[in-house]
Amino acid sequence: MITSGQNPKLKLVRALLGRAKERREAGLFVAEGVRLVEEAVKANWPFRFALFSSGLSERGEQLIQTLAENHIDVEETSGDLLQKVSETETPQGILAVLQLDQLPIAGSPSLVLIPDQVRDPGNLGTLLRTAAAAGVQAVLLPPETTDAFAPKVLRSGMGAHFQVPIHSMTWEEIEQMVRSANLQVYLADMNGRSCWETNLREPLALIIGGEAEGAGEEARRLTGQHISIPMLGKLESLNAGVAGSVLMLEVVRQRSVSSKQ
Repeated sequence: MITSGQNPKLKLVRALLGRAKERREAGLFVAEGVRLVEEAVKANWPFRFALFSSGLSERGEQLIQTLAENHIDVEETSGDLLQKVSETETPQGILAVLQLDQLPIAGSPSLVLIPDQVRDPGNLGTLLRTAAAAGVQAVLLPPETTDAFAPKVLRSGMGAHFQVPIHSMTWEEIEQMVRSANLQVYLADMNGRSCWETNLREPLALIIGGEAEGAGEEARRLTGQHISIPMLGKLESLNAGVAGSVLMLEVVRQRSVSSKQ
């Protein structure tokens, strides 16, 4: 049992939870809570180790047994120590350190999401969760977007990280990919054409701008095709997480209707 706050595993967890630079350099990230660790197991994601404390729920106890059966390094930790490193308000008594791997992008993606300058972790997590639900084949993260493997993004994503390829890229790399995949590129913009009147059935990349200033110049140089969400109320815009979710699901709707005709 780990009983010292200076234990190397706990020190590593604190570093990984704290800074994106630490995660990048170590090639690791932390998944906290029963749900996220379960999703990592289901996806056969590579584990470095897992830590748990006493008082786990029955579901948590079963998860620990599953980890042990899969020959994953699992170690019990004093409850107060695990709680101190936890990023959640109500810790569930389990976390895992995982490899910072990238799922491969399909050769011919038909739906790609590009969250540009989305800095709010909750919004990015919401976008990733909807991307998984909408069947997005790749999420491309430009340099100014927040780290997708930050603790709050992971919690908001609810397991999406283990289902959708998430790749950090420069704008040059993003442009090369969308061009090589022959994707139409649409930028969400309140002054754009209504998404209801836009054909979203063909392979496409969807750019969602950030909360404060929207999409940046690099994103706007990539496309002149702007689409908007019709709104009947007096609000001018939706936040990035909601707007992106509405547009991704409109793509799903149009394609579903088309396939039935």
